[in-house]
Amino acid sequence: MKKSLMLLMTLIFVASAMLAGCGKSDNGKNTPANEGQKSTNNGEAAKVDDSPFEITIRHTQVGESKKFRLALLEDVVKQTQDAVPGLTIKLDAVDSEVNRKEKLRGEMAAGKPPEVFDVFGSPDAALYAKEGLMLDITPILDELGLKDKFTTLAPFTLDGKIYGLPIGGSIEGFFYNKEYFEQKGLKVPATLDELDKLAETIKADGKIPFAQSSKDAWIPLMTTNNLWSYYAGPEITYGFKSGETKWTDENVVKAVAKHKEWVDKGYYKKGELGFEYADMRNQIVTGEAIMMMDGSWANSVFRDAEQAGDMVGKIGYFNMPPVNAGDPVVVMQDANNGYGFSSAVAEDPRKMQAVKEFIKNMWTDEMQLRGLKEDGVLPAMKMDLEQMKTTSDDPLMQDIFKAVSEIGTSFPAFDALVQAEVNTALSMGIQQIIGGEIEPAKMLENVQAAQDAANAAGQ
Repeated sequence: MKKSLMLLMTLIFVASAMLAGCGKSDNGKNTPANEGQKSTNNGEAAKVDDSPFEITIRHTQVGESKKFRLALLEDVVKQTQDAVPGLTIKLDAVDSEVNRKEKLRGEMAAGKPPEVFDVFGSPDAALYAKEGLMLDITPILDELGLKDKFTTLAPFTLDGKIYGLPIGGSIEGFFYNKEYFEQKGLKVPATLDELDKLAETIKADGKIPFAQSSKDAWIPLMTTNNLWSYYAGPEITYGFKSGETKWTDENVVKAVAKHKEWVDKGYYKKGELGFEYADMRNQIVTGEAIMMMDGSWANSVFRDAEQAGDMVGKIGYFNMPPVNAGDPVVVMQDANNGYGFSSAVAEDPRKMQAVKEFIKNMWTDEMQLRGLKEDGVLPAMKMDLEQMKTTSDDPLMQDIFKAVSEIGTSFPAFDALVQAEVNTALSMGIQQIIGGEIEPAKMLENVQAAQDAANAAGQ
């Protein structure tokens, strides 16, 4: 009897335990009592830390022309905040040039950059990473399966480790007033000589051939960079830092001389050294100028009625043509601008979680295609050209896709390959050329002197 009673009680206990277990078959996900809790090592429930904390994202989406990029960032911020308990993300907007050349450098020198910040991959990220100031995100990319999804991560890679991610890709070429071309019977040039003759024809018609703003030297240097990459070959820029090539190469001198010739012939509006970046776009929008050398990212301005007015649908795009007919088309194409992360984030697990969630939300096919459709930013992640074409049927975007398909040789912008001091010397030099203060050969001697000094210092 005792054995039977003991067996019956045992069965009742086991059955009760099984029923209790069935009641928690979803691990408590549907149980209000488990809201905000997680399991500890000893099986007890522990409350998730949802106390308030903050990270800062420094971005450069400033001004009307970047409103679509800002909207995309704001959506990613909301997704990230919603996914991380207690998180508040502070957005810190700074002009791109001010951020790169002043604010971020100062913060890095003090060892206190924001948790997330806009940064150029090469050479900036490598310099900061060498000082231990940037977070190695390689493990995060491995965990999220993103490491092999980008067209290139070279600008953000140092000694096999990845320290940032490009937000998009870009090319440089000419935007032009397609309606004016059609009215005047003009055609897209196939050589630099044809581009010269086209500019002369436009000038004779009382228009400015090339819109330009040179208060910030990087803007006219887009033209110069593409010119020397044709005259001297795009590979020459790779050798300046190693000393294998020289800025004083006769073909680089020819390229700068060509830029000076365009200035001297009046192909740019007088006073360009005083014009801001937005001013040259306005020269196109008002019909004052007919062509403009700029990055493909500028297409968002000409597709937005609030910025371009009646010119929406009337702007086209073409690559700078080669010196000789039939030569390969050489184009600046890179993915060098993006976001980096402070190494100090690694000291705080919750901030690491926030950074991981930000990366997860920002770098998706959906966001890349949205950036392409809404803002015209070419994807930094691998994407089939045909898929890109179907994302936007806008005629200007189709021109840009065509330009991408025509590229024979691409190269990164010069400032991704040379030291900051060399960039400064070149910037000063091109503004002196535009101002008529110096000749190309002398200007390039000065740049080479800065290059020699930077190379000798081992930078």
